[in-house]
Amino acid sequence: MPIDRRRVLTLAALAVPGSILKAQQPAEPERDQIEHTNLAAQNAKIIHRQNEIQNSGDMAGAAEFFAEDTRNHGVPVGRKGVLRVLMDIYTTFPDWHSQIEDLAAIGDDVITRIITTGTHKGVGKMLVNGGLLVGLPPTGNTFKVQSIHWHTLKDGLIVEHRASRDDIGMMQQLRLLPAVKRYDLPHK
Repeated sequence: MPIDRRRVLTLAALAVPGSILKAQQPAEPERDQIEHTNLAAQNAKIIHRQNEIQNSGDMAGAAEFFAEDTRNHGVPVGRKGVLRVLMDIYTTFPDWHSQIEDLAAIGDDVITRIITTGTHKGVGKMLVNGGLLVGLPPTGNTFKVQSIHWHTLKDGLIVEHRASRDDIGMMQQLRLLPAVKRYDLPHK
């Protein structure tokens, strides 16, 4: 499907604080940028609720927000595939918590910037989190990283999910990869 440049630019503009598309009476935190439509507002609430249920540890309940034919990064995985991924994440990190820091919603699309924390207490079995944790014994170390998630909804269910996560930063904080000093670039 071709990318609509105007739609992408509009969605990007929504993420800027002070956007003119801010809802008049947001149901969620002030930082959310929601288009002035019932659909966008409803979809934003769905994503907030899904995140809340996921944070409670109810993986089956969190998976119910996904359609039976959900695609993850363009790959058909279905609701059952989403549940398997969520279960693996929570087996690997029993205290996994995702805090929505920013949200932009327009029509069927909801984009979130999330801060995720967790403690490595289990063994990953699936190629999630960059596929870097499969079979590794727990370190007991914690992490705190940022990610961006783009959800597309239809009829109140998530039909497409894409994300960009800091898997390398997570692995460095878990002490499974060497830490690199950030922003220590040589000056010219």
